[in-house]
Amino acid sequence: QVQLVESGGGLVQVGDSLRLSCAASGRTFSTFVMGWFRQAPGKEREFVARFSRSGGEYYANAVKGRFTISREIAKNTGYLQMDSLKPEDTAVYYCAAALTGWGPVNAREYDYWGQGTQVTVSS
Repeated sequence: QVQLVESGGGLVQVGDSLRLSCAASGRTFSTFVMGWFRQAPGKEREFVARFSRSGGEYYANAVKGRFTISREIAKNTGYLQMDSLKPEDTAVYYCAAALTGWGPVNAREYDYWGQGTQVTVSS
């Protein structure tokens, strides 16, 4: 089992930056894939970014070049650095853990989810 706790959301202006954190417990990074998703009001949950099991990064086109994922293995914590934020980035952001698969991008393939953190980008 994996417990995930996100933090770092908030209200920012267009062009600002935010860094989200996801603290994992119960398993170490080497035993699961960590992904980031978001869900805006009235929309389906969408993929944002993830590490593969080998540590490779993969991003959705909508955030490529603006968002960066990283992880601090010693702390079993992942991060989502979000720069040049836009109003369309407004959503609840979730980190998730997949116990199987190399690096899934489908939310249904993830087994554990954090509680989510709200990110609001105001124009």
